[in-house]
Amino acid sequence: MEQYRCAWAGSDPLYIAYHDNEWGKPLHDDQKLFEFLILEGMQAGLSWITILKKRDAFREAFDNFDPAKVARFDRKKIDELMQNPAIIRNRRKICAAVKNAEHYLEIQSKFGSFDKFIWSYVGNEPIINHPKTIADIPPTSELSDRISRDLKNLGFSFVGSTIVYSFMQAIGMINDHVDGCEFK
Repeated sequence: MEQYRCAWAGSDPLYIAYHDNEWGKPLHDDQKLFEFLILEGMQAGLSWITILKKRDAFREAFDNFDPAKVARFDRKKIDELMQNPAIIRNRRKICAAVKNAEHYLEIQSKFGSFDKFIWSYVGNEPIINHPKTIADIPPTSELSDRISRDLKNLGFSFVGSTIVYSFMQAIGMINDHVDGCEFK
């Protein structure tokens, strides 16, 4: 018997696995949170399936998204990443990932973890929306606007409101599975 899921998951097994096992599920692991923050920034202007298909290559290229290691990437390492056809080779995005790693570490130092910082925006409880269809899911919200502004004020880049909203969905701060989805 086929399960009902959000229409955006389509028929690609990679997309279905992401939808069923990750999207909208609360995530509190700092290294995984960093991974999603960087991948969402890499997605800007691209489809999420493109990123999912390159995810393993990103993990390898970005030292399994260890923010302490990424923060130490120098010009030589950035030039090396620019030659890696398995990832998104956009210098602005790669440089932003390195800079964001530095700021990520600052937040961890100040708050004890990025998890404590980011989840405080929702009082440590996911926002569960009840969209009827994917057309009812907004690309941004007042909260994603505020988090985006706050992150930019802390020095982050590639954290516009749409990217932040997608990040919030990916880490389960917002659950936007449509009503009737068996994975809500």
